[in-house]
Amino acid sequence: METLQVDLKEMDAIIQDAKLKIMHLMEISGGMQCVDRNCERILASIKMLELNISDVVEFMD
Repeated sequence: METLQVDLKEMDAIIQDAKLKIMHLMEISGGMQCVDRNCERILASIKMLELNISDVVEFMD
């Protein structure tokens, strides 16, 4: 059976980049509710990724 290698640090970097981009999208949305509401949903999902991945990376070093 093949072993899958996972780079948690790279995953964390991508999660943080996605978070920053979604937050920027909210800043430039001009208050459009359709954009802001969807961004809030995405940020909630990103928060779950942070809890599962990013928080683990902090304890790896």
